Amino acid sequence: MNIDTVVGKDYLGKCFRELADAPISALNGVGDEGAQALQQAFGVTTVRELANLNFIKWASAIATLAAEEQMLPQEKAKEELLDDAVEMTFPASDPISVDAGITRIEVSPDKVDAHSDHQHANKVEECTATGREKEIAQ
Repeated sequence: MNIDTVVGKDYLGKCFRELADAPISALNGVGDEGAQALQQAFGVTTVRELANLNFIKWASAIATLAAEEQMLPQEKAKEELLDDAVEMTFPASDPISVDAGITRIEVSPDKVDAHSDHQHANKVEECTATGREKEIAQ
């Protein structure tokens, strides 16, 4: 990151130690009025004091962890049910309809019924069992 994009022109070329002890107005977009408001609200005058505010640390930690948070089991189950419902309605393998009157593409009779054998799970188990039997026989 080019630090020159986040500090004002008066602070270009300064080292990080100097920038940490610089007034908050050294940050681009803060200005004197913003720095004064932050000083009145939180009692901070330097970039270092602003960075060390617990509120800033907490907000940063929450935002970072929120991006990594996993779904609750209930949310995950709902998402999977929704995905399955969409897949059952419009399977990805079906051709795109060019007739606006068609709203659902029916599964042809030679296909497996997905309600009882979703993604051929029973067929996979059957083939696995057959393969094991052949391995044992050899």
